[in-house]
Amino acid sequence: MAPTTRPRSGRLRAWLTLATDNWPSRGYLVAAGSAIGFFLYAVYLTPDPGFAAIWPFAATLPLSAVAFLTPTPELDPAANWLTPLLFTAWVSGCALVNAGLLGMAVRAFRTRSAA
Repeated sequence: MAPTTRPRSGRLRAWLTLATDNWPSRGYLVAAGSAIGFFLYAVYLTPDPGFAAIWPFAATLPLSAVAFLTPTPELDPAANWLTPLLFTAWVSGCALVNAGLLGMAVRAFRTRSAA
């Protein structure tokens, strides 16, 4: 018997459900969203953002560590493609994946404690 596969939109909906159907995941998303909001505020509305990218980066570890592998415009002038909006999109994706993993852990803990 062939395994049934869900369409791509169904898998995305299932992952977003995992990322938002419990309070720990929602709290994590609020913390990551506020870190991203602070980053965007510091980059676009203050004269010197300083180390503002540290907060969203740290909030979405370990997946955001891949950003260290990419060249940055400060170290390599040819890497001007890394814009604040691209960094924000990457960190937002990392936050959704981390929240989904946290949701999977919460769901596994609930089924284990219910048994």
